[in-house]
Amino acid sequence: MTLVRTHDLMTAGGAVAAFNVITVEHAEAIAAGAEAAGAPAVLQISENAVKFHGGRLGPIAAATAAVARASSARLSLHLDHVESVELLHSAAAHDFSSVMFDASKLPYGDNVKVTADAARWGHERDIWVEAELGRVGGKAGDAHTPGVRTDPAEAVAYVADTGVDALAVAVGSTHAMTERTAALDHTLIAALREAVPVPLVLHGSSGVPDTEIRRAIAAGMTKINVGTALNTAFTGAVRALLEAHPSTVDPRNYLAPAREAMTQTVAGFLRVVSPR
Repeated sequence: MTLVRTHDLMTAGGAVAAFNVITVEHAEAIAAGAEAAGAPAVLQISENAVKFHGGRLGPIAAATAAVARASSARLSLHLDHVESVELLHSAAAHDFSSVMFDASKLPYGDNVKVTADAARWGHERDIWVEAELGRVGGKAGDAHTPGVRTDPAEAVAYVADTGVDALAVAVGSTHAMTERTAALDHTLIAALREAVPVPLVLHGSSGVPDTEIRRAIAAGMTKINVGTALNTAFTGAVRALLEAHPSTVDPRNYLAPAREAMTQTVAGFLRVVSPR
């Protein structure tokens, strides 16, 4: 199937799950999980993943796009947590229909300025642009620290001043959680949905229980980002295989169960986010 556009998935009604790609096996698992669940999905490649691949976006982007095109599921390609303007500007050449430009570490005024520039650049090329306001915990700080959560009034001004197409908001989820124990601020989600005219994005969803994800969607979340849960499944399957068969040297013997474990994880999240 031809790659679909993230904009089309985000505006079709209902919520959409987005999964982070690190290896080709991640991409294959996301596609297989989407097929099994009968649901669309977004395949995301982050700036950190690009750094892992030696700073070269082209090879992993090409492989991910090829996997998506070979799938019967409706899949889009998204460049995630981009801080580098140079990397942002490479998105158009590599099949990305959307990008998350992350200036959340900057002071508010600087965040607005550089994000507005990124949004203008993206819109000139028909690229859908997501940004972040507030600070999702896990990578730099605690999601429960006072002042890090997204303020609805500030969010309204931020979207108006930047022109972004979607907004990642800080509502209690945390990046890199390996246990699903996060409790979200559903009152804040509802207030943001009421105030903000663009789709809302939940980062750090790997640590959010199914019931909390369903409530968040009901309150107004549209894009649900999942990364660490795939890595937990991948690593657990590899570890189990190698512990049971310590003489194994052929990587296919442990990558196959790792890919299958990720496939099941993807399908599980999709059945929560986009039930059919």
